[in-house]
Amino acid sequence: MNSVMRHGEYPDPRDEHQTGSRRPAAAGPAAWPELIETARAYRIATEYHDWQGRRVEVSAETLIAVLAAFGVDAASPAACRDALIQLAERQFRPLPPCVVVRQTLPRPGRADDVVPRVTVHAPQGSQPALWIVLEDGGRRYDVALLTADPTDRRGLSAYTFGLPAALPIGWHTLYARIGGETLQAPLAVAPHRLTTPTRRRAWGYTLQLHSVRSRRSWGMGDLGDLAELAAIAGHDLGAGFLVVNPLHGSSGVPPVDPSPYLPATRRYPDPIHLRIESVPEYAYAPPEVREQVDQIGAELRKRDLSDDLIDRDRVWEGKAQALRLLHSTPRTAGRSAAYRAYLAREGRPLRMHATWLTLAQLYGADCASWPEALRHADTAEVAEVGEVQQAEIDFHCWLQWLLDEQLAAVRSACAHSGMAYGIFHDLAVGAQADGADTWADLDVYAPGVTIGAPADEFNQLGQDWSSRPWRPDRLAESGYLPYRQMLAGVLRHADGLRMDHVMALFRLWWVPAGAKPHQGTYVSYDHEALLAVLTLEAHRAGAVVIGEDLGTVEPWVREALDDRGILGTNVLWFERDERGVPLPPGRWRENSLAAVTTHDLPPAASLLTGAHLDLRERLGLLTRPLEEEKEADRANVQAWIDLLRGCGLLRAGAGEQETIEALHRFLAWTPARMIGVYLPDAVGDLRPHNLPGTSGDTYPNWRLPLADSGGRPVLLDELAGHPRVRSLARVLRALA
Repeated sequence: MNSVMRHGEYPDPRDEHQTGSRRPAAAGPAAWPELIETARAYRIATEYHDWQGRRVEVSAETLIAVLAAFGVDAASPAACRDALIQLAERQFRPLPPCVVVRQTLPRPGRADDVVPRVTVHAPQGSQPALWIVLEDGGRRYDVALLTADPTDRRGLSAYTFGLPAALPIGWHTLYARIGGETLQAPLAVAPHRLTTPTRRRAWGYTLQLHSVRSRRSWGMGDLGDLAELAAIAGHDLGAGFLVVNPLHGSSGVPPVDPSPYLPATRRYPDPIHLRIESVPEYAYAPPEVREQVDQIGAELRKRDLSDDLIDRDRVWEGKAQALRLLHSTPRTAGRSAAYRAYLAREGRPLRMHATWLTLAQLYGADCASWPEALRHADTAEVAEVGEVQQAEIDFHCWLQWLLDEQLAAVRSACAHSGMAYGIFHDLAVGAQADGADTWADLDVYAPGVTIGAPADEFNQLGQDWSSRPWRPDRLAESGYLPYRQMLAGVLRHADGLRMDHVMALFRLWWVPAGAKPHQGTYVSYDHEALLAVLTLEAHRAGAVVIGEDLGTVEPWVREALDDRGILGTNVLWFERDERGVPLPPGRWRENSLAAVTTHDLPPAASLLTGAHLDLRERLGLLTRPLEEEKEADRANVQAWIDLLRGCGLLRAGAGEQETIEALHRFLAWTPARMIGVYLPDAVGDLRPHNLPGTSGDTYPNWRLPLADSGGRPVLLDELAGHPRVRSLARVLRALA
């Protein structure tokens, strides 16, 4: 294959029967016909094509394990037949668990496109009556019957109703009266296409907040630094947006995993990002309390001037101590009123999150190791803990309120700096297998499996991301509530959302417990419903959505995203045609964020020199000889340099900084609506900030502070006047 693939290739799932070479996915017996039929009924791939285009058959062991995550016994042909019968019976429930529709636009000669449909099953002679009540409790809509199918062997008839075309966007309730019983289901009406106010073409920075330190930071970048960066980037440099890594919450129990892409929760942010001095209670605190807080901060601020690795555990230990001191400071009457309003708005989900954090401090961050009675949120024992630990739970709720305020301040800083787009928050593809999210909604998650990716060119051993996936069926039965709540939480103070590995809305690579990453298989999701919920929540927030659709993605997937108004992602090194030739600027997508590199790839300076291959070879991440890898890498880089020279963007003999600027000039020549500058590229950083396929024992992922080409720390205070930063900004300010 000519293009580099990251996070796993994504062939069209409709191509399962293409011809090609075969090889086993893993040791074990081949699947028998009943097992294959059962797996496909649950939308589990029984074969796929790998990153080299080879057809791979999934082993029986993998299929049995993945079906077990659905609660299905598929260990024998007889068990598979029973499972298929049970699944078929569930298809004939009276009312779907959740109805998700998209506002349709009438097309000439296609009046049938205007009417969204829902099918209801009822006994013979019990014709259902359907109606809709809007989420605000206002107008009621009666639903018209379109067709009725004959009664089947179960004694049920299928009644198809046409939903009113004029339904407003939102979460409504669909009611059905069948005989003497009234049933109901949530009804989501999503926009036909996500539209946002027209914005000018813009460039901006993509960054990891923890690495962006200032002289006011406590050992790592915080929300105060992010607001400061917004002012510098917008006012001084002309940037139109910031894309920040996921700020999702951790357990707070050391050792904390440094990866922002493996949080304990995706719904609530991490208080480690708080700027302590911006907490209003700091100003109100008695002098002796402020003095203690200042002493803690002074010790941690010393680390900002060094090139030491970021130590999250030490940072959180100091911040937690300071925040507990401030939590004991009495609030003003106005602050107390605002806090009560916040608690009322967030309700039970916030309290459950705070309860999980409290339990994690008592029993550890892995809730699978807790006492049996505490492993699920809805038990009497958990409620008892809530009564006993009210003060501690309130502390964690208060921290989320502070985060809510400081995140709002960041968004305001972006607006005041004149940014065309503002702040984009990143949404990780998953959370820790036994973290806060899975504990709160345990029944919605699949047990005994994690998500990851098969082998690809950059990660030739495959990947296991240690996150537990949602069960597609249980997610629908929940009315997509965990998904909705997660999106609403991330979007609350965001102008835009970047979805890491957006293909997860279509399918995910499930890896059975104990198996190696390449021994998994794909499980498909209802992408129409997931896209509808995403665009509905983004519409409510007025947010732009960017999908990370890197790798080999079938055209129909990108078309589906574009049809919904979701921007794609183009990374320069991956943009090649079917012959492996770099794409000229005119062939790039318009509705996309274009960038030279990402946080999962080495910085541009490292890619240009090939230094990243020496590192990967030392760590045992290559499956081809080093010289073979280097030869392919040199050819890849040279092809782009040749294109830059052919476009008149780069002179012969240009150095590394000049080449990086030429690469960004090239991006400005494309029609892409947004041009992303990876902040380490702006200062000449050579080190990968994340090296997929490695652990903290082998490489310091997510712990490197921002530094220049010589490894000297670059503080936020220096960015506005940094020669390389200003030079690159001038290039983009003139061309974007």
